[in-house]
Amino acid sequence: MAMKIIRMGCCGSLIAACLVIGGLPARAEEPAVVLRPARVFDGLGKGAVEGWVVVVRGEVIEAAGPAGEVKVPEGAKVVELPGATVIPGLIDAHTHVLLHPYNETLWNDQVLKEPLALRVCRATNHLRSDLLSGFTTIRDLGTEGAGYADVGLRDAVAQGIVPGPRMLVTTRAIVATGSYAPKGFAPEWEIPQGAEEADGHDALIRVVRDQIGKGADWIKVYADAAMGGKEVLPSFSAEELSLIVETARSQGRLVAAHASSREGMRRAAMAGVATIEHGYGGDPEVFRLMAERKVALCPTLAAAEAGATRYKGWTLNETPEPDGLARLRRLLTQAREAGVTIVNGSDIGVFSHGDGARELELLTALGMTPAESLRAATSDAAKALRLDHRLGSIRNGLLADLVAVDGDPTCDIKALRRVRLVMKAGTIHGRDKD
Repeated sequence: MAMKIIRMGCCGSLIAACLVIGGLPARAEEPAVVLRPARVFDGLGKGAVEGWVVVVRGEVIEAAGPAGEVKVPEGAKVVELPGATVIPGLIDAHTHVLLHPYNETLWNDQVLKEPLALRVCRATNHLRSDLLSGFTTIRDLGTEGAGYADVGLRDAVAQGIVPGPRMLVTTRAIVATGSYAPKGFAPEWEIPQGAEEADGHDALIRVVRDQIGKGADWIKVYADAAMGGKEVLPSFSAEELSLIVETARSQGRLVAAHASSREGMRRAAMAGVATIEHGYGGDPEVFRLMAERKVALCPTLAAAEAGATRYKGWTLNETPEPDGLARLRRLLTQAREAGVTIVNGSDIGVFSHGDGARELELLTALGMTPAESLRAATSDAAKALRLDHRLGSIRNGLLADLVAVDGDPTCDIKALRRVRLVMKAGTIHGRDKD
């Protein structure tokens, strides 16, 4: 059928398979689906345009443009979406599907006490929630003690076993010995870690290759840490970071670097990582370096805001603004003024899955226009993840990842909360209403 619909009601039954990047092209004889909303935001412009339609055939976009100029194919199924805006499927470039909020269960307890099977079962619900909230692609940046479970989850989504966004995964992530957690135990005990420890030339090459061999799409490295309970400082040398990047690059993988200190960010950018996560220690000079070397920033504002304020009861737009949020506003402004590409990466899992719009609301509240925030989660994110040839905008020939929301999110970013339809690679996902 042209329009496969996945209903996810109380029984959670699946009646169609999710499709993956690089699937078979649509056959010309497949019936088309036409989305007819009030307006369309193509992921590239500064606002939405009225009166557009989008034609989908199979898993790709066949045509998009003014209704008077786009011919509706004979026999097409027309989906009327009055009052809605169709946007590209949203992308979150920093997620943790195997985590849930720390005010529910502390991170240490999730890593050390929750059985792997429990974590995986919970993660399948997280994937479903993220998809239904409009996110059709995610980059999951570490299993936090759950080994290679993200590879299995990615493949389960791709095979239609569970519904969810398509996933790019990093598996265990790489940390310097003694730099990660859980911590706080007597030094004579060897405690299972939330990431994979490695140091030096041979070990780093082996770990990068091993993670790729076990299914990693990207490599994640922690460029800095608060070792020994001290201040956050670089945990890898510049040479070690460069070795990680070069080893990954030789196998066609890119590297994401956790870095929250200025020197950690500088070393990561010089080493050639593709994205820097968090960046809380940035300054104008290091942001200029990132822009020069085309290193994108995932600011993970929602995670910082959750830990600093929301766990304590503060809500967005409440005054006075907490000091931590004011600092994030300054950092975001400095990064944008330096020309750094801002990519939507929320660190979801630290806060509740299905609440991914929170990062876009914060990007907007801290200085970006709604359209700029949307581009950070569509075309800009797709480009940073090297997926812009397949998704991230509404253009002929791209995957039909499309989301309809009530209202116009290019004027009011909170419209992202009112998801009406989610289409991933031509398949409509929704809830049974009966």
